[in-house]
Amino acid sequence: MPIRVHSEIGPLRRVLLHRPGRELEHLVPQELERLLFDDIPYLALAQQEHDTFAEILRAQGCEVVYLEDYAAETLRLHPELREGFVRRFLREGGAMAQSQFETLFTVLMEIEDERELIRRTMSGLTAEELKGRLEEGPLTRLARASRHFILDPIPNLYFTRDPFASIGCGASVHRMFSATRRRETIYADLILRHHPDFAGTPLWYDRGEPFPIEGGDILNLSDKVLAIGLSQRTGPEGIERLAQNLFASNQSAVETILVLDIPSVRAFMHLDTVFTQLDYDKFSVHPEILRSLRIFALTKGKGGELKAVERTERLETVLEQTLRLDRVTLIRCGGQSSISSAREQWNDGANTLCVAPGKVIVYNRNHVTNDILRASGIEVFEMPSSELARGRGGPRCMSMPLIREEL
Repeated sequence: MPIRVHSEIGPLRRVLLHRPGRELEHLVPQELERLLFDDIPYLALAQQEHDTFAEILRAQGCEVVYLEDYAAETLRLHPELREGFVRRFLREGGAMAQSQFETLFTVLMEIEDERELIRRTMSGLTAEELKGRLEEGPLTRLARASRHFILDPIPNLYFTRDPFASIGCGASVHRMFSATRRRETIYADLILRHHPDFAGTPLWYDRGEPFPIEGGDILNLSDKVLAIGLSQRTGPEGIERLAQNLFASNQSAVETILVLDIPSVRAFMHLDTVFTQLDYDKFSVHPEILRSLRIFALTKGKGGELKAVERTERLETVLEQTLRLDRVTLIRCGGQSSISSAREQWNDGANTLCVAPGKVIVYNRNHVTNDILRASGIEVFEMPSSELARGRGGPRCMSMPLIREEL
């Protein structure tokens, strides 16, 4: 069943998730910053919260599929891909993995069950697990005595929004900003190129590109209009390359890309942490970005060249004109309180997942914003969030829509 996502709000019918696994239990305090975490989630509770998220989606008529299942099934259907997958994974696993390449390759190839193989690549391999099998010199053995991992875990995997993005009938497979997350796109590339569900899916961007771009910065505002965040993790070169590919393809309906230049800080790491669509004419926004926001419009120029112009109007006006709406309402995360706004944006109050027009899934902890959404006519489905929120991502970050109904 191919990808079909032409909006942010069409009824959600199929979505890709990753249930947090052992990779979270491989987080240790001294590695948190490098692995892009501020704290260590409690896995058992994080899994319960994630299961509740999946239950809410199913209750709204959405089929939930899982990343590890798709990856394992792809290898099961195509056993000839296993060796190449493992080799590519280790080549991109960092210096320590390179130094123990043959040992790691042997250990992973010995795993017969495809699902277990996928899980082990996700959770990483520790020095303790490989005790007695490591091939290292005397200096390395002494100097690296306190190391934890030979192959790093990938704890950000439950944010399935970022490694690739569904755009229309195709997908863009990304080069992630941080080396810590780049191996995540190996699974996406494997699935989209080889799983029968995605046969013939056009790929608008390739993970081998040199320019970073991430899925949390890409919003399908309509079949013809994308919004892309120019952010900490998505640069202008990547946006231009994606735009060129979309505009050049007769399989893409995209005509305009609105580029929203937001502050390049961790709190606003992606566009969807400060701006998401709730209904045909309603959007959530973190008010902090409005003071400095710059907006550019990319279209196809003469001879296939890109045309870029800066839009100096207010965000509401740009959206009204581009989406041909009579009126657009921006609902402020945290309301008029700067304290509530900052606190709830940090906990992803603006990061909503729309399951149908005017119906969104949100974290229960953002009570100020959630009450404002309800008062604005939005139906709110709250999910627990004490552990999942520690990864700095909300319901939209944790989901990759594969099929939405047309509006």
